[in-house]
Amino acid sequence: MDAIVTAGGIPQPQDPLYTYAKGDSKALLDVAGKPMVQWVLDALGEARDVDNVIVVGLTPKSGLTCKKPLHYLSNQGRMLANIVAGVNKMLDLNPQAEYVLIVSSDIPALRGEHVDWLIETAMQTREDIYYGVCPREVMETRFPNSRRTYTKLKDMQVCGADINIAHVSMATEHLDMWEQLIGNRKSPMKQAATIGFGTLFMLATGNLTLADAVERITKRIGITGRPIVWEHAEPCMDVDKPHQLEMLREDLQARLEAEAAIRAESTPIAESESAPKPVRRARKPATPKAESAKAAAKKAPAKSTKKPAAPKKTEDKPARIKSVKKPAPKTPKAKPTPKEKSVAKPKKSAAK
Repeated sequence: MDAIVTAGGIPQPQDPLYTYAKGDSKALLDVAGKPMVQWVLDALGEARDVDNVIVVGLTPKSGLTCKKPLHYLSNQGRMLANIVAGVNKMLDLNPQAEYVLIVSSDIPALRGEHVDWLIETAMQTREDIYYGVCPREVMETRFPNSRRTYTKLKDMQVCGADINIAHVSMATEHLDMWEQLIGNRKSPMKQAATIGFGTLFMLATGNLTLADAVERITKRIGITGRPIVWEHAEPCMDVDKPHQLEMLREDLQARLEAEAAIRAESTPIAESESAPKPVRRARKPATPKAESAKAAAKKAPAKSTKKPAAPKKTEDKPARIKSVKKPAPKTPKAKPTPKEKSVAKPKKSAAK
């Protein structure tokens, strides 16, 4: 689905934001370091269901960027004329398009997931227009000091959203009625009077429910419609007054800081920076005993680090018993007889 961003408003002297804009477009007011409309373009760029983005009221000289194809149209002078010009440009880009997303440039808190939720929710049916509202409790929980204008219905108090979906036929039919409704968008009572006295009376007496309002409006114009009740306040928080501008500046600056902190935590730090360097302890002076022990250690042969070989396992075999030869017993020699003694002695020589 293509999106049209209306950014043609220039605050006039009677406008509360006149001194902030200084004669330039309201869409370019600085919010946390970006033009206000840039936050909207960032959200549309992040949305997966958005194809083209058409900015009406600014030129490429504004320096805006978007992740989706970006197109510009000049300001046509009135909001309805800007929307009609945007729809015609969209049909030039995509003649088969049936629905268009219409987004105001002054809702900088918008996110991509809000855009996708709206498109998915709306396209469950086939209506001519889908108009978003935000319950008062949702708005004041998220932005307690917003001081928005609320329409008091029988079943709830609501303020209007600034991002809606319409069929392309709405750009060519019932333009006079749309002109009055858009022109009185800040005054629910004037809008009710445009629709009819009965609707105005029911609204004034507090007997008009949201369903009644939708039925009466669509019947009066001759179209079908469906309200989209938002559970998020951001798509409905527009910037019309100085305190709202300052509130969103602070809010979005906090968002930027939170996102930067998350990125810092998830970014891996280089090992050399993260790992603490080992601390070298100072050496104690060596004592004489320690010096002599060191010298002896140097002279001593280095101990072998090899482990002794494990003994080989042998099978248990019966040991062989060697036979031991016993020495034969000695027999005592016979003593010689006197005759044997004399015979045994050699004769002495007679010659001397």
